[in-house]
Amino acid sequence: MLCLRRKKLIKEDEEELERKQFHLRFSCFLVILVVFLLIFSYLLFNTQIVNGSDYLEQSSRKIANVETVEAARGDILDRYGRTLVTNRVSYNVSLDTSYMGTEAEEIETLLSLIDVCIDQGVTWTDTLPLSSEAPFTLTLDSATDTAKTRFTTLASELGWSTTDGQLLFSQMRSTFQIDGSLSDSDARRVMGVLYELKLRSQSVTTLSYVFAEDVNVDFISIVKERQLPGVTIDTSSVRSYNTSYAAHVLGRVGLLSSEEWPEYQALGYSMDAVVGKDGVEKAFESYLHGESGTRSVETNTSGKVVSEEWITEPEPGDNVVLTLDINLQEYVERTLAEYVPTVSTAQGAACVIMDVNSGAILALASYPTYDLSQFSQTYSTLAEDSLKPLYNRATLGTYAPGSTFKPVVAIGALEEGLITPSYTYTCNGIYTYYSSPQPQCWIYRQYHRTHGIVNVTEAIEVSCNIFFYETGRRLGIDKIDEYAAKFGLGEATGIEIPESTGVLSSPEYSESVGATWTAGMTLNAAIGQQDSQFTPVQLCNYIATLANGGTRYSAHLLQSVKSNDYSQTIYQYDAQPVETISIDADALNAVKEGMLAVTQEGTVSSSFKNLGIKVGAKTGSAQVSSTSESNALFVAFAPYDDPQIAMCIIIEKGGSGSTIGDIAANIISYYFNSENSMESTQSENDLLH
Repeated sequence: MLCLRRKKLIKEDEEELERKQFHLRFSCFLVILVVFLLIFSYLLFNTQIVNGSDYLEQSSRKIANVETVEAARGDILDRYGRTLVTNRVSYNVSLDTSYMGTEAEEIETLLSLIDVCIDQGVTWTDTLPLSSEAPFTLTLDSATDTAKTRFTTLASELGWSTTDGQLLFSQMRSTFQIDGSLSDSDARRVMGVLYELKLRSQSVTTLSYVFAEDVNVDFISIVKERQLPGVTIDTSSVRSYNTSYAAHVLGRVGLLSSEEWPEYQALGYSMDAVVGKDGVEKAFESYLHGESGTRSVETNTSGKVVSEEWITEPEPGDNVVLTLDINLQEYVERTLAEYVPTVSTAQGAACVIMDVNSGAILALASYPTYDLSQFSQTYSTLAEDSLKPLYNRATLGTYAPGSTFKPVVAIGALEEGLITPSYTYTCNGIYTYYSSPQPQCWIYRQYHRTHGIVNVTEAIEVSCNIFFYETGRRLGIDKIDEYAAKFGLGEATGIEIPESTGVLSSPEYSESVGATWTAGMTLNAAIGQQDSQFTPVQLCNYIATLANGGTRYSAHLLQSVKSNDYSQTIYQYDAQPVETISIDADALNAVKEGMLAVTQEGTVSSSFKNLGIKVGAKTGSAQVSSTSESNALFVAFAPYDDPQIAMCIIIEKGGSGSTIGDIAANIISYYFNSENSMESTQSENDLLH
């Protein structure tokens, strides 16, 4: 009994001890739990109340980082569907200071990035107009207008000097808090990047800065290895050229300038948008540009993208089909490039070929020219070249028409009933109607000979000045100008790229330049001299109008616009007459027969005798000054019996227009005898599918 009782007491003691231990453990657990809850509450309070706004800002930035994505531009094709300009993938380096940390960390990142650029031979965007090495000087004189405007605006806001380069360097070093231990060279490099970032921080449209464009894979690998905060590699599309010809027609693309920005901003473009700068790239920007997209990009605090999602996908631009035949264009450009250098006095040239029944431009060449794919690398050389290769002579250059103007004077006189196809006039070498002036015929001046009795057809063939002095005097300057304007001379042709309207000799124009019109000026105007200045495209359009019987069309480069996937035709050009000139059939034939005789019996007959195609033409030479060689001009249409094309060739200071006969004949032969220009193996629709 005693033993059992003792065991019972021991068991009760053990149970009591276990209960006490449980209560102790439970009490400890409660204490730990309370402490944990207190710590959690403190952290929660600190996160939400004390630092809540900071964390919210960071969180919002990561979630709501929405960026604009430019759409790929549409392709540009020739009339047969050959792709002339398209796109390729390019890699760009962009900077976003939001992820670069403190100013000191930002500068450290930039120095590291610049170091990679120097090692890899990569150039970066730096438009700061300050010399790259000490002693620092301003370089505003060589800066673009856009760069000047941006700099002076920012300098005014920040109180920087715009006259003293060394002072500007010191001021910018202070503004950007660049450590004094940094060398002047390194400070200037960083300063240029910080300047670009500052420019963009002034804009509400973007905080991103494209630091370097079209970088290679090696560069990308090194940058990624360094894990530089705020430095990202983006893909974009850049223009790729499948031809080295037609540069003046195709034009180039580039970033918006400050002058262009207001116009494009209203259209919803971003500040860093790439737009057409000239040529058809600019003329058809609305078709080619497409619609930009937007995407939400989530990044970590170092700027690394962790996820992205499209909000609206970009819509690529539409494809523009030109009227150009690129094979013909190439042949024309190569012909000019081979011929012009052989003329010691020649300075430049232009050639335009047009469909007489629609005004479509088949070829439009200006010499010298350049290669669009090398534009950035060769711009400085091109800009400084005295022969002005960047200048489009075909649409902007204006030249006295010389004797190529005589057919329109003949049409005017015939239509007004002042002469008939059988009317004749005697060339005695000197025009003596007035006591003064008494101008001479070219044949008398050069050879002391005369043309004798000539009718209008013969006068055009031999280019008799005396006949046209008399005809012009009787017609009068007002009627001369009236008929010239009907044929589009002195008028805009309608071509979509920039053009000059030229000058039509008139009393009003003379008065505007401080001169008084005289009777002698009418004589000069009648043979394409005096003040008259026309572009090659105007002269070509004039000949096209004459060749087709009097219907003038707008010169144009746009044939059609196809949707990006070629499934739809967005736009199709429909040629409509701008002017219809009523010309008597006999009068028209008399003039055209004179132009035919130029190639059959005249000064260029040797060039055309074996061509196999009848061609109507007129040569001209227009004096530039008394001390320099004349400009050489040649206009033509072919075939004579069923005109399809018109042509104008001008060689600056090339001498007589008859010297151009060979190259004109070669171009016409190429067009009509080569399958390159009028391909039948594939239809346009097949090529454009």
